[in-house]
Amino acid sequence: MLLEKGCDVTAFEIDRGFISILKEEAFVDEPGFHLVEGDFLKTWPLQWLKEPKVDVIAGNLPYNVGSVILARLLEQRVGVNRMVFTLQKEVIDRMCSPHGSKMFSTLSILAQVDYHVEKVMTIKAGSFYPSPKVDSALVTLTLRETSLVSEHLREIFFLLVHDLFAARRKTVRNNLINGRLFNTFIGQQADQIERILKEAGISPMERAEKLPISTLVVLSEVIYAYGKDA
Repeated sequence: MLLEKGCDVTAFEIDRGFISILKEEAFVDEPGFHLVEGDFLKTWPLQWLKEPKVDVIAGNLPYNVGSVILARLLEQRVGVNRMVFTLQKEVIDRMCSPHGSKMFSTLSILAQVDYHVEKVMTIKAGSFYPSPKVDSALVTLTLRETSLVSEHLREIFFLLVHDLFAARRKTVRNNLINGRLFNTFIGQQADQIERILKEAGISPMERAEKLPISTLVVLSEVIYAYGKDA
């Protein structure tokens, strides 16, 4: 359907049987179709260097590595205007989760910082053959005009998120004490952490999933300022 609309399509495939069909039967005479053989996680970085001007990334992602593929694309900041994926419903629910939800996670934040994330529909397991054991969903990611995190804060912000969600049952204070962020940027102890949290308006006893992205940005700004003065 994409080819019929005049799109240039670069497809990634790892299965030898499907590769054979795609190369020798399905799209032999299609000048707009380009096939990259092998594991996407290994082949896409080089392909990206060859053609970085991509409008849309889309796919029915394999469940076993789908969240890893999503994380890699988001971490590398491919910056395409739109991404559209089918994946297991639980992963997409996590991507779309707001703060305060038990599903709010590092993946939620990673996706929402640079994209507007929308779950379009649920696809029942019986829609596929053979049927998987879980339902799937369709998600769209539309690039924000401006990222929620300023460029100078990104390293601190994502280190902070990693530390805060390292142990979900622990408080913000305890996760920061045990994390690498403060050793990297400040090198101070528990009393310093409590002062920084107070300045950011965060209770040391709060849990990470309760904090909206905007509050995490404020905390990153405070840490950044302390780090410059350290």
